Amino acid sequence: MTGSASKTKLTILRAKHLSEFSWLVHGFSTRLAGFSRAYGKNDLNLGFTKDDSKAAVERNRTAFSRQLDSAGGKSGRKTGSDCGSIVTLRQVHSDVIHCVDSIPDLIPDSIQAETLVGDGLITATPGLLLGIQTADCLPIILVDPKRRAVGAFHAGWRGTVKRIVEKGVGEMQRCFGSRPRDLKAAIGPGIHGCCYEVGEEVRTKFESQFAYADTLFREIRESDPVREKYPLLFLTARAPGHGELPKKIFLDLVEANRRQLLGAGVLGKNIDASTLCTNCRRDLLFSYRAEKGKTGRMMAVVGTRG
Repeated sequence: MTGSASKTKLTILRAKHLSEFSWLVHGFSTRLAGFSRAYGKNDLNLGFTKDDSKAAVERNRTAFSRQLDSAGGKSGRKTGSDCGSIVTLRQVHSDVIHCVDSIPDLIPDSIQAETLVGDGLITATPGLLLGIQTADCLPIILVDPKRRAVGAFHAGWRGTVKRIVEKGVGEMQRCFGSRPRDLKAAIGPGIHGCCYEVGEEVRTKFESQFAYADTLFREIRESDPVREKYPLLFLTARAPGHGELPKKIFLDLVEANRRQLLGAGVLGKNIDASTLCTNCRRDLLFSYRAEKGKTGRMMAVVGTRG
């Protein structure tokens, strides 16, 4: 994934294998060089969150759209798009996917202007851009170069368990005749297995759905110097006689979605995944978990030039 980061310049990350298509518009935003001050100085928050002002978010979206459009592809043509031409969703961690061919009507006088509810969008309409908002969950873009159809999906652990991206491949096949082997996939920045600690209940849900679930998790036993030095203090009546040390469980959400794409028929060579972890790179990206819920939203956008 390409795109140089500058604290004073609006930065858009792009997947290298998608940048070769002159007719395609795509990009993953960062938090740099915006107009929001709710979460830090000059943040590019693209979500209508409760802490930020509507005016700041609208300025951010306009600036982001202009920067997204300015590259113009290899042909140098621009989309003529603005923030109003990006279709977004009220995301609810579901497996609901909408096929769209126009901009939905907005709710009058509403800060939360999204009228569609779900976590996936697909289109084959030229000039229409699809947007997914994230702050730890994975944004995933699908592109069919043969039919010039695209999709954008929001995959947190709940959406992943519900197979949102696998169903996205199926919906593109149903609606546009896309063949899985023709699809190109880009998994944008999100929280990685190094930082994504989850509970046992999450692992149980994955085990109920995926035969390979055990490969998606890793465990770390917490060390306790006091227990190690004075083990007799922690004797219990239960076998084997000592209380167990708590364990931490980490989920590799990127690998979980990569496996789904492979299972759906997408070729491994056509899948690109960002190495950026939102929890590790708070200087560049928003992280809901790292910032304890008070944070902005990034946006992944994809569409074809009109």
